[in-house]
Amino acid sequence: MEKKPAVINVIWLFLIISGIVTAAYTDKMGVISKSMFDAAKSAVELAIKLIGAMALWLGIMKVAEEAGLMKIISRAIRPIMIRLFPDVPVNHPAMSSMIMNMAANMLGLGNAATPMGIKAMTELEKINPHKGTATNSMCLFLAINTSSVTILPLGVIAARAAAGATSPSAILIPAILATAISTTVAIVASKLLASRSAKSEIVPVNDVTDESCAVESEPLKSSPELVKVSPVSKFFGYSAIAVFLFAIPWKYISQGTMPQFSFDTFTKMTEWLIPVIMGGLLLFGYLRGVKVYETVTDAAKEGFNVAVRIIPFMVAIFVAINIFRESGAFQLFTGVLSPVLTRIGMPVDVLPLALIRSLSGTGSYGIMTDIVNNAPDSFSSFLASVMQGSTETTFYVLAVYFGAIGIKKTRHALPAALCADVAGILGAVFVSHIFFR
Repeated sequence: MEKKPAVINVIWLFLIISGIVTAAYTDKMGVISKSMFDAAKSAVELAIKLIGAMALWLGIMKVAEEAGLMKIISRAIRPIMIRLFPDVPVNHPAMSSMIMNMAANMLGLGNAATPMGIKAMTELEKINPHKGTATNSMCLFLAINTSSVTILPLGVIAARAAAGATSPSAILIPAILATAISTTVAIVASKLLASRSAKSEIVPVNDVTDESCAVESEPLKSSPELVKVSPVSKFFGYSAIAVFLFAIPWKYISQGTMPQFSFDTFTKMTEWLIPVIMGGLLLFGYLRGVKVYETVTDAAKEGFNVAVRIIPFMVAIFVAINIFRESGAFQLFTGVLSPVLTRIGMPVDVLPLALIRSLSGTGSYGIMTDIVNNAPDSFSSFLASVMQGSTETTFYVLAVYFGAIGIKKTRHALPAALCADVAGILGAVFVSHIFFR
């Protein structure tokens, strides 16, 4: 029996063909010819830029794994995760890696979240009985990521503050509500689409856990080589923690001031997150007897390999998006949808952001900042900020996460993610009308 092509095939081909056909009428063949090569170059350059962050955080995550932190985290929120991901063994490293990724996303730590997400996908692939085909857990995890689970949209708040908005952080609660809506829809859509998938398309992981999981995860289950931590080393570690904790009150004592909560103070606190997480994980591993330097350097080598693996997927996605955008097809698409979206309360100047958000992160951020700078206290500015802070660049996430492990059959991952995108945009419009004053 012939199988239907995956949705990603249809959408990718549509972007390219519609762009070429439109360019034939708009006389932009030369423009899209140049944009194709520029997009391919940009994809490779971006993948190369990711090597450093991936190498660093894959190494740090390996320290946490060997120190046993992943198992501790998995046990802590086991009741929730086993309901969301019933196909993944409870104590498998994939569980804790997904948790760490979601936590980083919630805190707005994009540079740390991406390597953690790739690590989670790599672990999920180890228990995948059909290599190259996305499992239900992979589809759900990607859909949750594209729904942009976040509680601190710091980049958007900073842009509003720079533009002179009266209350830059006013979008915080609306953005959280909008992302809650998109995440809920992502989970529901992924579960419904998974239940409708043909049983012959993929075998549930539960059916092969005892055999394939034992084979694939054997290296992970073997005890890591730990060293005995001397009393002097423990004293050094705990002393470092004590000295660090004293730094916070010392700052105010030395200045003779009392701590006051403000947006600037809040921003300064968030600047501590990545260094504190990094130092905390390394120190935790050190006190548990992990050879931190050797572990980080060994695991970091995988960062380069991951970057190389995602290049073909990123090139394909970036080229298709650029052809569609530069040919004039995107503007045509915007014009067709404009009457419909304005009826639900979306201003015309925010429409391009709603349509491009799933396609281009830098493009959507540029549109958002332009709207905010033109009228920082307008409804359009408020809505654009909420939308930017509660949605994600779906096609980029799909290319990076699935490309890192060589997934070509994405199954229902993209439809579920696009459902989350639509819900996030509509949710942003709804909550913005309620909260804007």
